[in-house]
Amino acid sequence: MSLDNSLKRFGIMCGSSPAMERLAQQVERVAATDATVLLVGESGTGKELIAKAIHQMSARAQETFIAVNCGAIPAHLIEAALFGHEKGSFTGAVKQHIGYFEHASRGTLFLDEITEMPVDMQVKLLRVLECGTFMRVGGDEEVKVDVRLIAATNRDLESAVKQGNLREDLMYRLAVFPVRVPPLRERGSDIELLANHFLDVLNEKENCDKKFSPASLEVIRSYSWPGNVRELKNVVQRAFILATDTLEVEEYISDLSNRKPTLHEGYLNFFVGTPLAEAQREIILATLKHYSGNKRLTAEALGISLKTLYNRLKEY
Repeated sequence: MSLDNSLKRFGIMCGSSPAMERLAQQVERVAATDATVLLVGESGTGKELIAKAIHQMSARAQETFIAVNCGAIPAHLIEAALFGHEKGSFTGAVKQHIGYFEHASRGTLFLDEITEMPVDMQVKLLRVLECGTFMRVGGDEEVKVDVRLIAATNRDLESAVKQGNLREDLMYRLAVFPVRVPPLRERGSDIELLANHFLDVLNEKENCDKKFSPASLEVIRSYSWPGNVRELKNVVQRAFILATDTLEVEEYISDLSNRKPTLHEGYLNFFVGTPLAEAQREIILATLKHYSGNKRLTAEALGISLKTLYNRLKEY
C-alpha cells in the first residue's frame, strides 16, 4: 500500500482523515504569518513534525529551524542555553557562547514541553516575545533577534497554570494561534494507512516484501494507541525485525485490553471489559454521527431526553 495512493501529504505531515485535513488547513494558514503558535497534544502525536511543517511552509523556510526540549536542559543551564553567555560570566565560561535564540534569528525556534521550563525563565521568555531583545548571561548589552517562536506541550493548559507550571501571561502570549494536534485514535483510517506506510518504508530499506497478518491488522485498527504515532511506528519496527514473512504485532503492544470500540456498517463492536462510561460515550457519539448531528433524532433513538443528551455532549 503506497503512501501516494493512500495518504495525503500536507508539507511533511501526512494523513487522510478529517482530523488531519483540519489540522493541515490550520497549519497552512498560520504558516503564512509570523504569529506565535502553541501546539497542544499528547506525547507521540508529532508536534515537532507539525512545527517543522509550519517552518517549511513559511517565508522563513530557507532559514534555521531549531528544536529545543525544555525538559532536557538542567534548570541552572537553560538561560545560558537559550540566550547565550559572555566569557567569564560563570565558572567554566571560558569564551562567549551564542544561545539558541541568536542561532535561530530570522528562522524558527521550537520550544517543546514548554511547561517544563522553570517559572523564573518563563518571565524572561515573555520579555523576549514582547520586545524581541534579551541579554546574554553576564552581559550588559541587549541583543535583538527576529525569531518565529513555536511552543508545544502535552499538558492541559488550564491545569498547568493552576499547578504553577505555566505562567498565565505567558500562556496567553504563546497561544496567539493555538493548534490542537489530534491523537492517533481520533484519526480513523489513518492508523492502518500509517502502519502500512511504515512497513513500506522498512520493506524498501531492507529489500523485503513482508506483510501484516489479518490478526495484526485487526489489532492495529482496534487498539487505542496511547503512545500515538510514535508507539505505532515502534511496534511496526519491532515486529518487522523479528518477522520472517508475516508481521504479528500483538506481543509488541503493552496493553491489548486498551482497545477502542470500532464502528463498521452501522454496528459498534466492543471488547469485553470496556468501561461502561466509555461504552456509553461511544454509543452516543456514534448515534449522533449516524443522524448527521441531529440531536433530536439522536435523543429519540437512544431513548433519552434532549436535555440529557446535551449534558452528555457537554461532558464529552
